[in-house]
Amino acid sequence: MPTNPFYKFDPYRVPSPCFVVDEVSVENNLKTLNYVQEQSGAKVLAALKAFSMWSLAPLVNKYLSGTCSSGLNEARLGAEEYGGEVHVFSAAYTESDLKEILPIADHVVFNSFGQWQRFKPLVQKTQQQREGKPEVGLRINPEHSEGTVAIYDPCAPCSRLGIPYAEFKKAQAEQGDAYLEGVSGLHFHTLCEQGYEPLARTLAAVEETFGSIIPQMQWVNFGGGHHISAEGYNVEGLIKRIKRFKQDYDVDVYLEPGEAIAIHTGVLVTEVLDITHNVMNLAILDTSATCHMPDTLEMPYRPDVLNAAEPNVLPHTYRVGGMTCLAGDVINDYSFANPLKVGDRMVFDDMSHYTMVKTTTFNGINLPSIAIWNSETDALKVVKQFGYEDFKGRLS
Repeated sequence: MPTNPFYKFDPYRVPSPCFVVDEVSVENNLKTLNYVQEQSGAKVLAALKAFSMWSLAPLVNKYLSGTCSSGLNEARLGAEEYGGEVHVFSAAYTESDLKEILPIADHVVFNSFGQWQRFKPLVQKTQQQREGKPEVGLRINPEHSEGTVAIYDPCAPCSRLGIPYAEFKKAQAEQGDAYLEGVSGLHFHTLCEQGYEPLARTLAAVEETFGSIIPQMQWVNFGGGHHISAEGYNVEGLIKRIKRFKQDYDVDVYLEPGEAIAIHTGVLVTEVLDITHNVMNLAILDTSATCHMPDTLEMPYRPDVLNAAEPNVLPHTYRVGGMTCLAGDVINDYSFANPLKVGDRMVFDDMSHYTMVKTTTFNGINLPSIAIWNSETDALKVVKQFGYEDFKGRLS
């Protein structure tokens, strides 16, 4: 992997806190994804749930085939700002949302036979008006777990995501051979920031369980969680496997990476507000785990900090936390070569994917600003800053 370009970025050039995204790194990831498209014949969509920084939509459009979304608002953003194909999946749709989704979507994927049957007349009416669009898919649950963290495992026991094969057999028994009438594709999403090998094993499980259904389809969507642009990912293996799948079943293939677009492309710049002591040294920042990087608590995981190390490796160790009233608003423990002081900037690495889209204004804390940096030209633009009106606008 090339040297992290943010080691040469001056964090004092932006307001704090601030997400800074390197458009050069984003484009490098997009080039890798486009290579997969060109070599495999699959279509790659940008998963807006992971990275929806629409200021970079023109760059994404240059390389990918469209967007996938998890509901109405993301679908609208994809249609209005990105162009290309618009794919939508939701664990359940409201009728009002679906009425707005159907006129703009190319694919709509249902999570149950119940929802599909309930909304089938609505879908068919739109298809008559839009020359067969949107196409309909069903999300399947291959009941094959590759996830290492239960909260992110769609194939865990009793998962609400995807239709297990037993439900397909039940629908067939109740409706006869017409039970798949109007369905043109299958969708599965079982991975989370994983390499090619978990996908290969998942595909084997999908083929074993749903092998009799796939030939009746026109397309299969492999979902997201593919770390295609990460160091060491077996890109050529992925290409070969997609080509084989397309040939075996005569279907189109879609991929919906999110983190692969934004991995190693951005940082969160923060500032030290106070240094205190309670058993150990404590550093309070102008950011927050719960507000600005909730995955550090949900997953949990330890984000890297530039120029910092594990506790007690370097001379000065601090427990780093946020400025909210939540006692557990702790990011983690880090050590530094020099003592921290008020006003120092601390830079959290790899903060583009999923982090930016999950921010909240708990305690009325402002959302981080957003900036685009070009690591080749050093050009910098702050594209968004947030304030009181953004906080107030979420409430009533």
